[in-house]
Amino acid sequence: MTKRRILLLLVLVLLVLGATLGVTGIKTFGSLNDKSSVPVYEVRRSDFTRRVRAEGNLEAANATLLAPPQLRIGRLRIAWLETDGTQVSEGDVVIRFDPTEMESNLADGETEQATTDARIRQKKVREDGAMKNLGRDADMAELQLDYAREFKSKDDVIFSRFEIISADIDEELASEKKEHAHEVRGIKEELTQVELDLLAIERRKADLKIQESEEGLQALEVEAPHGGIFTLKEIWGRLPEVGTTVWSGNPVAEIPQLDVMQAKIFVLEADAGGLETGLEANVTLDAHPDRVYKATVKSVDALAKPRFHRIPVQYFSAILELERTDPDVMKPGQRVQAVLTFDEEQDALSIPRQAVFEKDGSKIVYVRRAGEFAAVDIELGPAALGLVVIESGIGEGDLVALRDPTRPLAGSSGEPAENGGGPSVGGSL
Repeated sequence: MTKRRILLLLVLVLLVLGATLGVTGIKTFGSLNDKSSVPVYEVRRSDFTRRVRAEGNLEAANATLLAPPQLRIGRLRIAWLETDGTQVSEGDVVIRFDPTEMESNLADGETEQATTDARIRQKKVREDGAMKNLGRDADMAELQLDYAREFKSKDDVIFSRFEIISADIDEELASEKKEHAHEVRGIKEELTQVELDLLAIERRKADLKIQESEEGLQALEVEAPHGGIFTLKEIWGRLPEVGTTVWSGNPVAEIPQLDVMQAKIFVLEADAGGLETGLEANVTLDAHPDRVYKATVKSVDALAKPRFHRIPVQYFSAILELERTDPDVMKPGQRVQAVLTFDEEQDALSIPRQAVFEKDGSKIVYVRRAGEFAAVDIELGPAALGLVVIESGIGEGDLVALRDPTRPLAGSSGEPAENGGGPSVGGSL
């Protein structure tokens, strides 16, 4: 076969492929713009129920909390912990805290006490000597005064005017010296007492530090107040362990009373609309999925919080009160699955979420009437996974479009559909 024939055959093949592709594209374009190609849903009445699944753990309705002792230092480091889930008896040591800081405080207090005692003794010795010297000065001043009075030159016949005046001055000076010596001694006594009082305050501070440290060392062991199962409590999403720093009053563990159990569950913030006390729920244990326990919501947290440390997903925690406690299978900490029933409506009109669109701030559906689709305003009711209740706007038997009939599908005319052409309720209901 010559090269010319080969080229002719290739050209014919390309022409045939091009014609085939052209015809196929025209059929696809025409079918996508045909109103009958829009999928529809016939509205029917049925019972509607919105249920939300949540998970959590069993816990005792009543438990004795075990927390670090209330001490001045505020925080303590765990040195030893009983194993989580261990059966303990009354009086058993279950938690020990690191005594290093307490021992350091005790040593500091004893050092401060000894230093203050030495300063007090030194002060007393010095002041005793100073007071003796001031006493001698006062005695000397009194002797000088007695001498000046006894040998005072008073006779103006014998003594000159100068001698008489000098004797009066000597007497007055001796009297002033005596008064000054007594005043200085009194002031010195008051100053000494004030300084000793200040040292006594420091001594009491050292005594208090020693007392607190000794009491703290005795309180670093936490004993079980009664028998039961020792259970650790989470602190910021983590179970405490050796080396964990905890604050006074912050519970580290608990000993539950197993006669009455309850479930603590976590509901995603997005699913928590309508979560309130009194709602009914069915609870199953992961370890025994064949057993279903009825429960009601006992309490709900006021604020949504992250369940896990450093994971920003928000949950509302709720406490479920179980209809009965099965002590043979229920243990604290067991994982549970709960199904909460939020909305129940009998004979309600419901349609798929994807049939609801938004136009000019209103919720609408496209209803097929006489071969054409017309936009109809609707009022939405409660929504569940995949379905939403319609309170008004359409009736039973109406055919609603499951996609926007005013917009072509992507690729129908060789161009992608505009953004926003899909349903508006994918995650907003």
